[in-house]
Amino acid sequence: MELWYTEQHTENVQFSIKVEKQLHTEQTEFQRIDILEAKEFGKFFTLDGLMMITEKDEFIYHDMIVHVPMATNPNIKKVLVIGAGDGGTIRELTRYKTVEKIDMVEIDKRVVDVCREYFPQVSCKLDDERVNIFFEDGLKFVRTKENEYDLIIVDSTDPFGPGEGLFTKEFYGNCYKALNENGILVNQHESPYYDNDALAMKEAHEKVIGFFPIIKVYQAHIPTYPSGHWLFGFASKKYHPIKDLDANAWNELGIETKYYNTDLHVGCFALPNYVKHMLKGLTK
Repeated sequence: MELWYTEQHTENVQFSIKVEKQLHTEQTEFQRIDILEAKEFGKFFTLDGLMMITEKDEFIYHDMIVHVPMATNPNIKKVLVIGAGDGGTIRELTRYKTVEKIDMVEIDKRVVDVCREYFPQVSCKLDDERVNIFFEDGLKFVRTKENEYDLIIVDSTDPFGPGEGLFTKEFYGNCYKALNENGILVNQHESPYYDNDALAMKEAHEKVIGFFPIIKVYQAHIPTYPSGHWLFGFASKKYHPIKDLDANAWNELGIETKYYNTDLHVGCFALPNYVKHMLKGLTK
């Protein structure tokens, strides 16, 4: 008997991967965790039936959510990461010797525990001495912070369930307050392709624009995410992601990446017309 993982992208579209075996399943206080293994994508991890990471393509997402802001401001020292229980965002951040502190806030401890066990190549830097892990609600955590971080990365699930509060106007306002005068906010921004995803993307984007003077959107191709066309939001109090990029300075760091490079950094902000139309009047 064949076993397939199938994710419903719309009422009329499904995405399926042939599964070799199921490695782990559990229902936590917050969500259902499944770890499966496939020939094509290796081990992969889902929450409530939705794809989070696969061994084959996780590097794309983690490269783009981390290295774009880090290359824009090479002086980032204090970082807050909300979500990111798989550890991939932390792994990429710890590659920068200049980063002094990384606070990671994950609501579900079991996500971290399970990813430590099944994805050691992703979670391998969670014990770095600069990393402080807080198992609590990111929305509540950020309310208590003011003028503290150079960078906030919102590496959250989709805008429902445990991640719903991370797509609100209140949350983005609290992120603005928690950032210092040079602060940058980056978040996963959903897909613009399918109607429901595009609506969620646009609604989230509209809630950010009132706070930051610089608002941009950039993109990546992530094969296992809905449609493969995925967006990230970039909001900053000071730094422009293209004008302030010092490509030579970043390249001199010698960080070897599988997806990100400084040419791509500039190019990823060049959006297709259908996305530009959706965001008309919503970027600065």
